[in-house]
Amino acid sequence: MEFWVNNTRILLKRDDITKQDTEAIVNAANSSLLGGGGVDGAIHRAGGPKILEECKQIRARQGGCPTGEAVITTGGNLPARYVIHTVGPVWHGGRHGEADLLRNAYKNSLLLAKEKGIRSISFPSISTGAYRFPIEQAAGIAVASVQEFAAQNIIPTEIRFVLFSDEVLLVYRLAWEKALQ
Repeated sequence: MEFWVNNTRILLKRDDITKQDTEAIVNAANSSLLGGGGVDGAIHRAGGPKILEECKQIRARQGGCPTGEAVITTGGNLPARYVIHTVGPVWHGGRHGEADLLRNAYKNSLLLAKEKGIRSISFPSISTGAYRFPIEQAAGIAVASVQEFAAQNIIPTEIRFVLFSDEVLLVYRLAWEKALQ
């Protein structure tokens, strides 16, 4: 499924983010940057030890990555040249700034991609796994964040949402259709 915002192609697909051939993929990381479960663990396993080594160097410089922020490493053994690690919020009922933090995770990942001249990027559904952010709300925030960024910037020229199940893909598709109304 494909949408356009200005000159940016937005794709929604069910697939494995570690197999994407975009210049960068986004890792739904934890603040330690040392790997974990879900998307984070899959990216570290597929990308190999180079990613973890670079994450350790980032930790040594700045002490990890705060929620809503983003850092970048090479892609190691992945098809993607870069991994942008962003930390989404843990859901605590929605009254602790979770929506703003999630919005910042998308925005700061896109700003970092723009700064590095990255033309194509793939996102997972940030914070909707172990961090329990309600998928409908998360999809709406993701869609709005990407739509707003693409309307104001010329790169990236391709943004993918690479989703892990048909159910999540449907939620994102419905969020895009709602945003276009």
